[in-house]
Amino acid sequence: MKRPWASLLLMLPALALLAVVFLWPLLQVGLLSGQASSVLTGLEPVANGGANWQRLLRDSRFWDDARFTLRFALVSVGLELILGLAIALLLHRPARGRGLLRAVTLLPWALPGTVLALGWRWIYNDPYGPLNALLQALRLPAHGFLTSPASTWLFVVLADVWKCTPFVALLLLAGLQSIPAELEESLRLEGAGRIQILWRLTLPLLTPWITLALVFRMAQALGVFDLVQVLTRGGPAGSTESLALYAYLQAMRFLDFGYSATVVLATFMLVALLTLLGWLLLRRPAPTPAGTRELAR
Repeated sequence: MKRPWASLLLMLPALALLAVVFLWPLLQVGLLSGQASSVLTGLEPVANGGANWQRLLRDSRFWDDARFTLRFALVSVGLELILGLAIALLLHRPARGRGLLRAVTLLPWALPGTVLALGWRWIYNDPYGPLNALLQALRLPAHGFLTSPASTWLFVVLADVWKCTPFVALLLLAGLQSIPAELEESLRLEGAGRIQILWRLTLPLLTPWITLALVFRMAQALGVFDLVQVLTRGGPAGSTESLALYAYLQAMRFLDFGYSATVVLATFMLVALLTLLGWLLLRRPAPTPAGTRELAR
């Protein structure tokens, strides 16, 4: 038996499971997006060609939600990468109790999304939340953190950053631990400082891990649902309504399952495009140890 066929046979159970839990539901969503929901009339759904997609292109609410979702994903994931890298560099340094500190760092990520959102909703409460209590203690006026369409999304981002930064930090920490210590030591012997080591050795070798964290978090952020549903319910005035929440409302509130499936499929296409771009970045080779002498110059 040839080796490629042997590898394929070993992969068959995993591929079968993937087809059951992913490809089959995706096919069902695709078929549903081509149907006109008629639940309200008591009739069976009927094919409507591309009417749902035409409606999607003209739907201003969908595009508003898409802009919020993209803005939320870009800002939150960008902050998580910066803060996660800083935390990973701190946790990578030898220190007493480092294992316990790493475990504690993971606690926000371990919290269920609904519990997290309820906690931040209480923190932001006007006027009884801790933040407003702090403002009053400083003799400053109370602030409605979740009442302004222009700024509420920033506080939603803050809650997401608090939860997801530990995941990014631990993923980048794993990447830091995969870098041989001899490379850093050789650069130090050649006169490179900490900034040079960071920019010319650590970050280039950490690029695959950064890209992996970026792909994971962007895919999750583009599908954000529980955070906005519990924290703001898409308000105020729909300013924090995500694509996932919009699809949920179309299906559960308006019983328009065909159009809801279309929104889901459009969101999936956006996530798939992002994943493809991340995969292309991951294929780029990292600097080799043989090039460390040139990096230090």
